Amino acid sequence: MIAHSAQLAARSDEDRVTTTDNTVIVLDGATAHDPTRPQAGKYVDELGKQLRQRVPNSDDLRAAVAQSISATSEQLHLVPGGSPSSTVAIVRVTTHTVDLLVLGDSAVIVGTLDGSEHVLIDDRLTRIDLPESRAYRNRLSTGAGYDDQHRDLLQQLQRAEGRQRNQPGGFWIAEADPTAATHALTSSYDRTQVAWAIAATDGAFDLLPQLGISWQAVAELTSPELHELLRRCHAWEAETDPDGKALPRAKRHDDKSVVVIHP
Repeated sequence: MIAHSAQLAARSDEDRVTTTDNTVIVLDGATAHDPTRPQAGKYVDELGKQLRQRVPNSDDLRAAVAQSISATSEQLHLVPGGSPSSTVAIVRVTTHTVDLLVLGDSAVIVGTLDGSEHVLIDDRLTRIDLPESRAYRNRLSTGAGYDDQHRDLLQQLQRAEGRQRNQPGGFWIAEADPTAATHALTSSYDRTQVAWAIAATDGAFDLLPQLGISWQAVAELTSPELHELLRRCHAWEAETDPDGKALPRAKRHDDKSVVVIHP
């Protein structure tokens, strides 16, 4: 396996990329918009370490993620419902397969030798369609920008999301309850049919289409070229859409991580 990667941190700096000889793990810690909520930095550091120990040789990716969440919760003394959280995206290359897992809204795109592209993304949080989410996006689309009212709406949204997090009918994400991992989305491909795979946090996944760049083109980039691409995303946010009017998003700049994998 050959992997090229790049990261560009925003203020939160809570994305993490971990690689082994056969595995790529991408984490995106949830930003705490409410200052009373815990930050995710220590959580993603520990979760990444635990996943690195278990995922590469596990017979069951969901079980490996569950065990890693449990170990992280024990190590950091976390309580379900009141702890930091993170998305998880995994690409693992074995002798015969390329195995994928996503939990939360990071994404994996797979390009196969027949020219097809396949996207694995967990959109359950989006499908809940919370009114607080609609409210802040509607304000941004009218040009209101990132003002105090926007920040108040994000705090309301985070409280509303907390009531739906790791609940039936809600959405699932790595936090303190390992049973969330049983709801992760998985997929597997014949290794001989995979040309490339890309793992990306939403800060990159949502922005790259705005630049008009195909995933096939992204898959051809090296690490320095990927870093330059993320800088272009950052510049687009700052110069073309600084108020989130064209692409309503919670923050002007989010952490951005992207990894290109060649099996």
